[in-house]
Amino acid sequence: MDRKFVISALCYALLGMVLGIYMAASKDHSQFVTHAHIMLVGFVVSFIYALCHRLWLGNPGGRLACIQFYLHQLGALVMSIGLYLLYGRLMPPERLDPLLALSSLAVLIAMGIMLALFMRRQPQPQP
Repeated sequence: MDRKFVISALCYALLGMVLGIYMAASKDHSQFVTHAHIMLVGFVVSFIYALCHRLWLGNPGGRLACIQFYLHQLGALVMSIGLYLLYGRLMPPERLDPLLALSSLAVLIAMGIMLALFMRRQPQPQP
């Protein structure tokens, strides 16, 4: 699971950097919020999840870990696309608000599942 999170994190980092470079080159920073969410929710949170799975959870491959991965990725992707459409004024806010709300809930629930995975894990004795 850690490898999946790292690969997705690096994909979000690449996407966020491309958007950031585009904004700088065009001098149009209207997608700043989108850029920030791609970098934080997509890249940083996914990378932190990778570290958590690798270092503390023993890289579980169970059903709950799988649900947590896909729920976070779906939420982050839908959120990124929705924000891009919103701040690019490509769709009206009233059509995007429910989508953005659901994607935010998906990311929140994925964080709750990460907490549950941690609480379920028994601490290993230190030598």
